[in-house]
Amino acid sequence: MTAKIALLSVYDKTGLLDLAKGLVGNGVKLLGSGGTAKMIREAGFPIEDVSSITNAPEMLGGRVKTLHPAVHGGILAQDIERDNKDLLDNHISKIDVVVCNLYPFQQTIAKPAVTIAEAVEEVDIGGVTLLRAAAKNHARVSILSDPADYHGFLESLESGDVSQEYRNRLALKAFDQTATYDEAISDYFRKQYAGAGKQQLSLRYGANPHQIPAQAFVRDGDLPFKVLSGSPGYINLLDALNSWPLVKELHESLDLPAAASFKHVSPAGAAVGVQLTDDEKIVYGVSDLKEMSLLACAYARARGADRMSSFGDFIALSDECDAQTAKIINREVSDGIIAPGYSPEALEILKKKKGGKYCVLQMDPNYVPGSIETRQVYGVSLQQKRNDAKISPSTTFAKIVSSNKDLTEEGRRDMAVATIAVKYTQSNSVCYARDGMVVGLGAGQQSRIHCTRLAGEKADNWWLRHHPRVLSLQFAKTAKRADKANAIDLFVTAKVPASGPERTEWEAKFETVPEFLSDTERAEFLSTLDRVAVSSDAFFPFPDNVYRLGQSGVKFVSAPLGSVMDQAVIEAADSLNIVYCDTGLRLFHH
Repeated sequence: MTAKIALLSVYDKTGLLDLAKGLVGNGVKLLGSGGTAKMIREAGFPIEDVSSITNAPEMLGGRVKTLHPAVHGGILAQDIERDNKDLLDNHISKIDVVVCNLYPFQQTIAKPAVTIAEAVEEVDIGGVTLLRAAAKNHARVSILSDPADYHGFLESLESGDVSQEYRNRLALKAFDQTATYDEAISDYFRKQYAGAGKQQLSLRYGANPHQIPAQAFVRDGDLPFKVLSGSPGYINLLDALNSWPLVKELHESLDLPAAASFKHVSPAGAAVGVQLTDDEKIVYGVSDLKEMSLLACAYARARGADRMSSFGDFIALSDECDAQTAKIINREVSDGIIAPGYSPEALEILKKKKGGKYCVLQMDPNYVPGSIETRQVYGVSLQQKRNDAKISPSTTFAKIVSSNKDLTEEGRRDMAVATIAVKYTQSNSVCYARDGMVVGLGAGQQSRIHCTRLAGEKADNWWLRHHPRVLSLQFAKTAKRADKANAIDLFVTAKVPASGPERTEWEAKFETVPEFLSDTERAEFLSTLDRVAVSSDAFFPFPDNVYRLGQSGVKFVSAPLGSVMDQAVIEAADSLNIVYCDTGLRLFHH
């Protein structure tokens, strides 16, 4: 019986001599390249140089050692008549075991001031080829790419049973190693040759300043956005790349320009372009603007729905940013914006914001991400099909399960706004919408009723800001926009302290300190809130959610069914004359 042959070519020589001893002891003939053969021979074990079968010396300073048909034919040959004949005709012997690990590319590029030339020399060619060839033919060949596997392999060899299952696992490890190695190489050269926002963009840090390094990159083509001004951070890009598909989908669904105001990867507000009344202009802080495009109206609504949450937002616009919209943005505290384009005047305005540091991103409107998305959590990769469910006002809400089936066009529009918003909101989430805009969003709560209550309280506060007494508040000339927003929030939520420094500071924001709303006045005004649409990213598990919806003027509800309490939930909706649509679509987002 012909002796088995092992080919050894390693950079990391950990455990090499023990492995060589075990192989020789089991009657395995050794072939080695370069320093590997030298080390084994000097230890007194028999080994032949690879050149003995290739009849060609190592060349090009060691760049070419094992790249030869005598090597790879021996590795790739299957136990079939055709391959056996080819080997016989060419005087090639089968190789049964390959022991190989790679040049330390990752360690080299981690060194300070490493040059490209130095990095290039650590790109392993022959080693990767050996690994892939042996791993490909794992039906016959054992590939040892990790010194940690040497002992186990020798035990199997000595028992006379290197099983197919064992070879399978060794092959998988080799494939993983070559993939990781190639990824490190492409990452390095991507930074060198396609950095600065082409295919890769280095970031100052990750979610927190101590999380360094950080970057954004794509593996194919160029990044789908360009940095026109400022320097985006990690969280900026999380907000930008979550808010952009939201406004894009709103525009596609409703054929209206859309805007979103994002904070920490959830919308603080989102809206489509619906003209503002004079009172709404006061509520959203744009009463001084006579001419407003629909896009400007959309952002005024998105920003103004929950001004406290929108402070320091990242903005997304579905359409080219015009000067009217840029002027509104310019006076708000905001971190950045993403849009498919900018008029020259708008770009000039935004580039001057924050002393030229305001982040302005231009998104490629034609970019379509891959259908599979991957994320890593604690070292484990999770993969899923991208959530490409389409929300259509004409079809998504077609299944009405309540007694009241009078679903108006405004109701369809607002349910579409709410449903698209929850699709891009951290779950659990419940969204209230009216007049083409989000008016209350409960995000990231473990309990759905808490989402419903939180969103309902925000919707109530939004409506109370329309109270005549709020519209007529007389602020001091020194009060800034953020001061006004905070003062109004304390006023409508009845959270103004009875005394103390905060009360004094609050009163100082006004020319005339306003009279507080009584409980009766609040209740009477809140009773006028109506035509509100709500969407939930999953089913309502109990009727209490529906009863809370009814307290905030909800007329239209969209949510999937699926709870054992569905019938009780529908009956609660019927008791309040709510139109309840079963979307059959869960929209968890994490």
